[in-house]
Amino acid sequence: MTAETPIVAHGTFVLKRRYDAAAERVFRAWADPVAFRKWFVEAPGATIHDWVHDFRVGGVGGGRYRFGGPENDTGFNDTLFLDIVENRRIILSYVMGTEVGGERSRISASLATIELVPDGAGTALTYTEQGAYFGADGAAHIPLREEGCAEMLENLARLLKETA
Repeated sequence: MTAETPIVAHGTFVLKRRYDAAAERVFRAWADPVAFRKWFVEAPGATIHDWVHDFRVGGVGGGRYRFGGPENDTGFNDTLFLDIVENRRIILSYVMGTEVGGERSRISASLATIELVPDGAGTALTYTEQGAYFGADGAAHIPLREEGCAEMLENLARLLKETA
């Protein structure tokens, strides 16, 4: 690695989404461990090895999972809930990476803020993420993370619609 090879890339993105559900229902989908796992983690082809969701200030969340077949690496997400204002705001930090042969390799560390604002009969959600992405290819991961978070918010929309 040369002095010119970046070892960390920084990125910030903001996603805005409106849901046809009251802020209380949107917040509950983040707070309830069963609902959260359904829209955040479970996806077609996903294997969840372990997952926790201790939704309180100072609580931890995350776990180990694999998307696709056994040829794919196991991923991990270690989350810490930093601030929670019921029906209004969630601030969390998280580290993501891969695990191969019991060895963990971090790929990023992020701070995410979720803001919920009543909007008529619905809720306007703003998701802001500030991340540090590790390695020479770190900058390439920023648009992928934004895309993944947008898909996650779409999963939340489906859950809210299914449970209306």
